[in-house]
Amino acid sequence: MSEIALPDSPLAAPALSRARTRTLRIGFVPLTDAAPLLVAEALGLFDHVGLRVNLSAETAWAPLRDKLAFGALDAAQLLGPMPIALAAGLDGVQAPLAVTAGLGVNGNTLTLSRALLHDLGRIGYPLSAAAFAQGLRRRRRGASRPLTIAVVFPYSSHNYLLRHWLASAGLDPDRDLRLVVVPPPLMPDRLRDGQIDGFCAGEPWGSAAAAEGAGAIVLGSGDIWPNHPEKVFAVTAEAATAAPDDVTACTAALIAAARWLDDPANHTEAVEILRRRAFADLSAETLRAAFDGLAGNEVQAAPLRFLPATFPRRDEAAWWLRQMRRWGHVPAGVSDATALAPWRADLWRAAALRLRVAEPPAPPPPPADVLRETQP
Repeated sequence: MSEIALPDSPLAAPALSRARTRTLRIGFVPLTDAAPLLVAEALGLFDHVGLRVNLSAETAWAPLRDKLAFGALDAAQLLGPMPIALAAGLDGVQAPLAVTAGLGVNGNTLTLSRALLHDLGRIGYPLSAAAFAQGLRRRRRGASRPLTIAVVFPYSSHNYLLRHWLASAGLDPDRDLRLVVVPPPLMPDRLRDGQIDGFCAGEPWGSAAAAEGAGAIVLGSGDIWPNHPEKVFAVTAEAATAAPDDVTACTAALIAAARWLDDPANHTEAVEILRRRAFADLSAETLRAAFDGLAGNEVQAAPLRFLPATFPRRDEAAWWLRQMRRWGHVPAGVSDATALAPWRADLWRAAALRLRVAEPPAPPPPPADVLRETQP
């Protein structure tokens, strides 16, 4: 195992090396950008800051959300728009949260079936929205059913980035095709069986589908919004209030894990950790694709990165909120202040101070909002 220069770092400060009094229950969904959690566990970073942590793998986002909202979990890896949905009480589920860190930038892919690619004709990478719209309209004239694309959750970066991309070419995502929700690990099987025509999901599932020949990756989410925020780490407001030192310590461990993950020299070991903990059935080559940006070994996509993502930026979250309003997913009565309250840069700064980690530079701005009406 490669050496981590932590013993002499602020992670070893007495304030963080206290006796363990409780177990922090943290949920995650098996995705490559869960790596900071899995690495922090495997390399003993949680132990190093005096935390007892129980990582719980969940099969889909809805049960993870419910467990977090109803107290079965203290914290979780969440999709970027999910804290907004929970603050707004969407789908009847409400929970006050504190987002203390981001877990990754980039990392999602749009994967289409071989049959759909044949119908669309010759395309290049990255697939332009205009070319997709043209092929979709041509295909629709002779199709017996609407084109079906899966996303991982209604309130997800995947859904809103895909909607933005479609609308930029004049398509109406709610009329011109059918968007459905499928748990990420099931995406390749559904694509292979013909139940869906494509999917937008986090790695490694696009690369897994490409590796088994079920489809091909045609677009990376970083092609829509370069270095966009992806998953976040959120704790319940109750945990943040009852155990602020635990929250600070956990956030510090995740920042340290993100720093370790962004060193290319550690990628081989990181992949092995992911395989042991969450992806025993996938090859190292498939798992490494997200780190290298070689999605499906066919195309050069924006690579998954970790440390630049850790700072929780409320202005970036505001883009998710605007898209949620654009598509009628957030009631008008929910204020921006309420929806964005979970983002807690102060908690990140408290953790980063103990590591002497500087705030990452601001990323590129989000894409301009699509304001014009979609066209038939």
